[in-house]
Amino acid sequence: MKAFLKRLKELPGRTAAFFKALPGRTARFFRELWGKAGDLFSSFLNFFKSSNQNVRASLCLMGLGQLMYRQYGKGIVYLAIEIGAVLFFSLVGFTWISGFFTLGTIAADPWTGQEGDNSVIMMLLGLFAFVILILFLVLYVSNVKDARKSQLMILEGKKLPSFRDELKDLLDKKFYKSVLFIPILGVSVFSVLPIVFMILIAFTNYGPDHIPPNLVDWTGLESFETIFSATNIGSTFVKILGWNLLWAVASTLVNYLLGLLLALLLSKKVVKGKAFWRLFPILAYAIPGFITLTAFKFMFSMGGPINDIISDLGGTPIHFLGLDNTWGARLIGLMVNAWLTVPSTMLLATGILSNAPADMYEAARIDGASSFRQFKDLTLPFVVFATTPTLITSFINNFNNFGVFYFLRGDIVPSEGYTAANDTDLLINWLYRLSIDNNYYSIGAAVSLLIFLITSLISLIVYVRSPAYRKEGTFR
Repeated sequence: MKAFLKRLKELPGRTAAFFKALPGRTARFFRELWGKAGDLFSSFLNFFKSSNQNVRASLCLMGLGQLMYRQYGKGIVYLAIEIGAVLFFSLVGFTWISGFFTLGTIAADPWTGQEGDNSVIMMLLGLFAFVILILFLVLYVSNVKDARKSQLMILEGKKLPSFRDELKDLLDKKFYKSVLFIPILGVSVFSVLPIVFMILIAFTNYGPDHIPPNLVDWTGLESFETIFSATNIGSTFVKILGWNLLWAVASTLVNYLLGLLLALLLSKKVVKGKAFWRLFPILAYAIPGFITLTAFKFMFSMGGPINDIISDLGGTPIHFLGLDNTWGARLIGLMVNAWLTVPSTMLLATGILSNAPADMYEAARIDGASSFRQFKDLTLPFVVFATTPTLITSFINNFNNFGVFYFLRGDIVPSEGYTAANDTDLLINWLYRLSIDNNYYSIGAAVSLLIFLITSLISLIVYVRSPAYRKEGTFR
């Protein structure tokens, strides 16, 4: 606490020093950048001067250097790639890139039957054209490097490999490249491109009034300005973010500690029938989450079994998941999430505890350490050290836990538009309501990007400051 207060007192001075040094740091950054650009240009000049005519020919036309070295198979492949790229960009590529920047100029007119430009499709096609351009540039550089490699091999008196030999290498020495090509391509197409597309949507006005066939325009940082402005959406974002952080921290700690304590309890020798007692948490973990959440929603509903028991005992039914029962619904969500997550933590902790050094506990018992002291100083550091990456992953999953409150209270929406969120919605739930229910795609994309920045920043800071990173060899 004293260290925190000390840092808090030093904060104004550090902030002032940061802004005072900012101009100098900026100037130094650009000087270093200019120096690196000069070094890169000098390296290119040296490369060009030391290259022979075959390598220079590869700079002018892909595959020409290989053909001059009589590597006909490789040269024809490179030449075919360049011809295909030229045809692609001549026919459609440059048009797609132009459409990426304009997002269309002709609006659809249903009265006259005129078909307009689809801005979203034009953005996707332009993005695909940029990917093709990047791949072509990578292959172009590899073509020059290959010609340079052939030049150096000849200078060393080595024999150039044939096209058949290089194909054999792809199935032998370079087999890892052949195996990884398809997974990398799949990740790029099905993971990277959608993420880039989502990021780009955040810089447009894609929303209720700008949905194809209406044109969509680039708006820069307008979506982020809307989120952080002193409007309803700004206050809604701050309120949901605060609850989201509290939920992520609380649910992660509860699930982790309960799973660890359950693993410790079941690891005691006095417990009989351990396999039987482990069966119940594993069954709860094996049942699909949405089924469990739907069952709990029914249990805590006004006509559910819990309220039936309360009524039979002469009490008044409680609207556990109602709009006015904010903290009650939040605690129920915390409990249900623990029911779903604790079993996996228990299984993980059980495996880690089985590898704990027995001599540590023997020495602690000889020194007179109590069970709580052994847990605090030995068990907890050992388990946290081994599970820090898992703990961070659990925090991110809880931060983006869409299902818990969507299935428990997804039908409760007190307002519409930008503020379409109830008091248990997380940012991911709000993002869903903005994008799917209200068509605020650009705002939703901006919120999604902010979620990524927040979770990645918190994860990076926690991991760098954790013993798993700073004291990597502690338990080796």
